[in-house]
Amino acid sequence: MAIYGYARISTPKQSIERQIRNIRSEYPTSIIYQEVYTGTEINRKRFDALLKVVKAGDTIVYDSVSRMSRNADEGFALYQKLFDDGIELVFLKEPHINTATYKKALSNNIEMTGTKTDIILEAVNRYLMELAKEQIIIAFQQAEKEVSDLHQRTKEGIQTARLNGKQIGQRPGNKLITKKSIAAKHDIKKYSKDFDGTLNDIECIKLIGISRNTYYKYKRELFAVNGGG
Repeated sequence: MAIYGYARISTPKQSIERQIRNIRSEYPTSIIYQEVYTGTEINRKRFDALLKVVKAGDTIVYDSVSRMSRNADEGFALYQKLFDDGIELVFLKEPHINTATYKKALSNNIEMTGTKTDIILEAVNRYLMELAKEQIIIAFQQAEKEVSDLHQRTKEGIQTARLNGKQIGQRPGNKLITKKSIAAKHDIKKYSKDFDGTLNDIECIKLIGISRNTYYKYKRELFAVNGGG
C-alpha cells in the first residue's frame, strides 16, 4: 500500500516547496508528484501519471482540496471515483472530508429494529450519507470560489494600478536587468578575449557557468553598448 503526495502550483514563479514540506511532515515516505498547472491546459500530465499507478489500498495526500481540483463538480466526481476504487484520500487542510471520515459516516448506519420505526431510521441513515456528501461538495465549492475571488482581485488590482498611471509588466523594447545578468556580463567583459580577457567562448561559458544561448545573448548586448570594448 503506497502513499503518494500530489503538489501543484499555478505559475512557475510560485513555490511548490511549502506543499511538499506539509505533505512530508505528515507522511515522510510519501512519493511526491508535482507539477505546474495553469488551468488552461487540457491535461495535468503528472496527475494523470499518478492516477495510472495508484491502486486500491493506496493513499493520495493533498495539502488542500484545491490542489485536487479547481472545479467543484469535477472535483467531487473524481473524489467519488477514487473512493469507489478503494483509494484513500487525505486533505491536510480539510481533514473532515478525508475518505476515512466519509467512510466512517457511511458505515455508521443506525441498526434496524424490525419495527415500523425502521422507516424513520432508514431516513436518518440516508440523511447522514447525504450530509457527508454535502460536506465534501461544499469543500470543493469553497476551493473553486477562492480561486475565482483571487482572479477577480488580481484583475481589479491591475485595473486600479493602470488607472493610477502605473506600468504593469515590462515596457515593450525594455531589457530585463537582473543581478545575475549584471554579474554574468561583468565576467564576460573580464574573461572574454573579445573584451578585456584571454579566454575563448567555450572557456568563458564553462567558467561563468551560464548556458550557451544566454552567453551569446549577453555578449551581443555588450557589443551593442560598447562595440566589444
